[in-house]
Amino acid sequence: MADVDSADPADTGRFELAALPATELLSGYADGRFTPVDVVEDVIAALEATDAACNVVVTDMYDSARADAERASAEWASGNPRGRLAGVPVTIKDLLFVAGVPAHAGSPVLADFVPTEDSAVVSMLKDAGAVLTCKTTTCESGYKLTADSPLSGVTRNPWKLDRTSGGSSGGATAAVAAGCGPLAIGTDAVGSIRVPSSFCGVFGIKPTFGLVPRAPSFFPPSWGSLAHTGPIGWTVADVALLLEVIAGYDRRDAVSLPLAPRRFDAAPAPLDGLRIGVSPDFGHAAVAPAVRQAFDAAVDALSDAGAEMVPVEVGIGNETLEKILQPIGFTEQATAAMGRDEEELARSDLDFRTVVDAGKRFRGTDYMEATHRRAQLRGRFLALFGTVDALVTPTVAVTAFEAGTIGVEEIDGVSVDRHLGWSPFSWPINLAGLPAASVPCGFDRDGLPIGLQVVAPWLEEACIFRIAAAFEAARPWAHQRPGFCP
Repeated sequence: MADVDSADPADTGRFELAALPATELLSGYADGRFTPVDVVEDVIAALEATDAACNVVVTDMYDSARADAERASAEWASGNPRGRLAGVPVTIKDLLFVAGVPAHAGSPVLADFVPTEDSAVVSMLKDAGAVLTCKTTTCESGYKLTADSPLSGVTRNPWKLDRTSGGSSGGATAAVAAGCGPLAIGTDAVGSIRVPSSFCGVFGIKPTFGLVPRAPSFFPPSWGSLAHTGPIGWTVADVALLLEVIAGYDRRDAVSLPLAPRRFDAAPAPLDGLRIGVSPDFGHAAVAPAVRQAFDAAVDALSDAGAEMVPVEVGIGNETLEKILQPIGFTEQATAAMGRDEEELARSDLDFRTVVDAGKRFRGTDYMEATHRRAQLRGRFLALFGTVDALVTPTVAVTAFEAGTIGVEEIDGVSVDRHLGWSPFSWPINLAGLPAASVPCGFDRDGLPIGLQVVAPWLEEACIFRIAAAFEAARPWAHQRPGFCP
């Protein structure tokens, strides 16, 4: 294993093709500089090396990936590539179905489960010509913000191997950060795309609730009214392309939105005329000094890009966790585990059992009262977006903590809930169903990445990409790679 203290961003590793953005891969295929076969072999080698150090792969699909790469190479050679992602490698979080490939969801009781159909997102990727390389690690049922599970073990951060990657899409973000292909699919119910994107220094977006279909998948779903599926990548342009591919209507998902295909402009441009709300702490949250410093610098960069930065009060307090999220989220987690007997639950980790037990204790009236409070929270965001075009906050209040732990209990001398209290900026956005992204914006003194969260009104992902593209042009991050690279 590599030195856990290694963190030299100048070391880009051996696998140069695997680390290229998707847009550059497509350009290289078109120019004949390399083929999908070349790229996929490089990606597989990078995944194998990264998995040995960071534990990012649950199930590999290398045989089918090689076959798909051969097909894509022949198509490019004939001048007829199939789809917008023809020959581009993509990883899939293990909460989504790929027909004929195990789907464990981090759970020991699902160790032998193999779905017979693809999730809608996977079908869309296949239709677009993408090459699926592996299923990536997640915690059990996506219940926490790390990717550790009793089935697959601890997933580590390639920037510093003794730290967590975050989660629950931690395998996806760690693999992208380490240069194991440009794109990944994750899910996000309380921050599970944005938190690991912040911890691993990549760009990830949680789209508007319903923009990307979730079915067919596990039912009943964990975080049923909160979970979004979305893209992760190194660059804004790559993530915009991937979201264009996977955004669409699927009638099997009751919340799927029947919208026309969408296009997102990822070209950097001035932010003149844009009003962006600024909240460094939602008015109550403890934030690590390094995170606050990076956030303040990011706000200055957006101002320099032409945006009008406006301090705002969102009206989210400490009670939001106990009065809204827990009655809804923990009840949905308990429902996802219903039917499991005590012997089966005993194979889960203790914190998951604690969440399930807490969910079982909430009454139907508790759930409905929380739903009413949730509507009031949504109304506060409606009012906010009547005054500003977007909102920025830190993505997470801390940088990556010790691998194998669920969270921290104190930030800058203030006690916080170890499960969700250190991520106070992520889960309120899920409660409202808003689109939000994490943009890399700096590092702490240990060389660990820090993220800027960009939130927009419903179905205004284009605004997020506009802000992210301008920030990427002002403060580029894609050239910075972890000290561990395979």
